[in-house]
Amino acid sequence: MHPSEVLFQGKRQPLLLPACDHYAGSEKLMRKSMALQQELGPVFDITFDCEDGAAAGSEVEHALLVTQLINSEDNRFNRIGVRLHDTGSQHFAGDVAAIVGATAKRLAYVVLPKVESTAEVIRAIDLINQHACKAGRNDLPVHVLIETHGALRDAYDIAALPQVECLSFGIMDFVSAHYGAVPASAMRTPGQFTHPLVVRAKLEMVAACHAHGKVASHNVTTDIKDSAVVANDAQRAGAEFGFTRMWSIHPDQIKPILKAFTPRLSEVNEATNILQEAMNAGWGPIAQHGRLHDRASYRYYWTVLQRAKLAGLALPEAAAAIVNQTDSP
Repeated sequence: MHPSEVLFQGKRQPLLLPACDHYAGSEKLMRKSMALQQELGPVFDITFDCEDGAAAGSEVEHALLVTQLINSEDNRFNRIGVRLHDTGSQHFAGDVAAIVGATAKRLAYVVLPKVESTAEVIRAIDLINQHACKAGRNDLPVHVLIETHGALRDAYDIAALPQVECLSFGIMDFVSAHYGAVPASAMRTPGQFTHPLVVRAKLEMVAACHAHGKVASHNVTTDIKDSAVVANDAQRAGAEFGFTRMWSIHPDQIKPILKAFTPRLSEVNEATNILQEAMNAGWGPIAQHGRLHDRASYRYYWTVLQRAKLAGLALPEAAAAIVNQTDSP
């Protein structure tokens, strides 16, 4: 049997996405982010922003610009998504028609902001699919921002929708939705990791994602001048809260986020040694350095290697062989 079949026993494998989701709104910043992606490779995603990126009165022109950039040669890896206007906006349907209708085959995903319920997401997906299918795409991934009380309440059901591959926490709107009951300090560190209501929201969203094998994306770090702050936020988001992805709103934030979520070489080597012994044992239990390992821990170490590969880490030869084997049918 193929290793992935052994480790996941016919169940859907958890989705993995690049650890950094970089947002860009203006034409200058969108082009700059595309140039950086060409330089670094598809180790981070780009999200073109129609919700906050379009100037008032220029929403149609902005959507056309986004369409042109996604369909251009500069979109080398097809790892660019789009945050649409919210479904209650008069511009939502226009965004879907203009962008999805023209770029479906090259669009990495669409992001739905400010949703209030599972039913709202389903309606939005239906409209997205109408235009995507006409353009020859029937599996366009959808990311959903969890930034309202209703979306948090329905996070588990939203994550269960087959076309949804990522839930992303919108801390600023979520805190603002409490109308002063949660202080502004909860939008940034250390408050965002200690305030009970924010901690609860993050943990419930992340738990919903992992229950359905989806990706949990952490909110932005608003401090764009100090890379140590974003590095600390990314490290805590992953190690303490279980996020596997994080927003970036400035190019200088991308590398610290990637570094924080990329497994260390020591972890890669440990995973390689354990999985090699596991394969030699026919995926039965093994003991290494006095510790028992079985298929439960093998799934963990398999994910370590997948995350390292996705981050563009140069894998040792033995690790690359394992990853290539698990990638091949």
